[in-house]
Amino acid sequence: MDNSKIWLSSPHMGGMEQQYVNDAFDTNWVAPLGPNVDGFEKDLSNYIKEGVHVAALSTGTAAIHLGLIMLGVTAKDEVICQSMTFSASANPINYQGATPVFIDSEPDTWNMSPEYLEQAIRDRIANGKKPKAIIPVHLYGMPAKMDEIMAIARKYEIPVLEDAAEALGSHINGTMCGSFGEIGILSFNGNKIITTSGGGALVSKKEDYAAKARFLSTQARDEAPHYQHSHIGYNYRMSNICAGIGRGQMEVLPERINQRRANYERYYKELSNVPGISFVKEPEGYFSNRWLTTVLIDPEKTGGITREDVRLALEKENIESRPLWKPMHLQPVFEGCAFYGDGTSEKLFEQGLCLPSGSNLTDVDFERIFSVLNSVLAKQPA
Repeated sequence: MDNSKIWLSSPHMGGMEQQYVNDAFDTNWVAPLGPNVDGFEKDLSNYIKEGVHVAALSTGTAAIHLGLIMLGVTAKDEVICQSMTFSASANPINYQGATPVFIDSEPDTWNMSPEYLEQAIRDRIANGKKPKAIIPVHLYGMPAKMDEIMAIARKYEIPVLEDAAEALGSHINGTMCGSFGEIGILSFNGNKIITTSGGGALVSKKEDYAAKARFLSTQARDEAPHYQHSHIGYNYRMSNICAGIGRGQMEVLPERINQRRANYERYYKELSNVPGISFVKEPEGYFSNRWLTTVLIDPEKTGGITREDVRLALEKENIESRPLWKPMHLQPVFEGCAFYGDGTSEKLFEQGLCLPSGSNLTDVDFERIFSVLNSVLAKQPA
């Protein structure tokens, strides 16, 4: 049997990417600006709708960093951040010399708990430290409880920086993720639902935020015949070549979402009746792009079979899977930061596994994956 690598989520080209890249070479637009950058921003704006404006950047992390700058986060401020996420959601808080305050997950979507969010805000205000921003994250493409989160944010007049890095195409009752907050961010890293190789974007209904992001991301050069700078700038702009890949990817985004959701349905059909295996389901009105299919493996119900047993069995057969994100409040680098919750994210981390979810998985790939999963899970006692 073929033992070639099955990746967790590998890039999947659609066919037109090369044409846009060739156009960049043919016209010598290989700088961090150009027609593909403008076109990619327009493509994203048209897709997300809601009147958003877009600045294409080098990474999603850069978008979070610039978003925090524009929301006025400075040294010694506090920023509320979802604990269960990739470190890139939290690291830019420290770039600004600010301090993250971490919020636990809720069990329905695995995202920021509105209950603990409000508890944290009240407690920080009572201690004389009103948070400057809130960063919820749409994990694995599943939208967070944005209606509740936005209501709390409005109540306390705290802006929301919405991390939609994993959720392009996900929505709640038709409103796209990335368009709920004051600022939204997207990622086009190599493993995302569409990719620009490396890249990200800042999204906002406020045109001046997108314009300022473009300004700051090109070293904040003032209008002058010489190089003059009145602000600290950054080298965060997306290149015209990378944007060309993105333009080609946008043409197949609906297909990629359908393929990822089909992966989820395939896993659900195969595993949902296995004792101890559970999935995160879409609440009513929610639509997830199912960037990654994830499962919880409860050893108390599987006869002692753990997440690690399954992961290592897949790894042995050259199949990549990985645990859910380790919560930020458990990370050594954030030791000592405040945390509000009941341990939900810790349990998710202990039991959660991301399964291979690429839009380019084949029937043969699934045969190999299910062969391993069924073999491991069949060891449960009767």
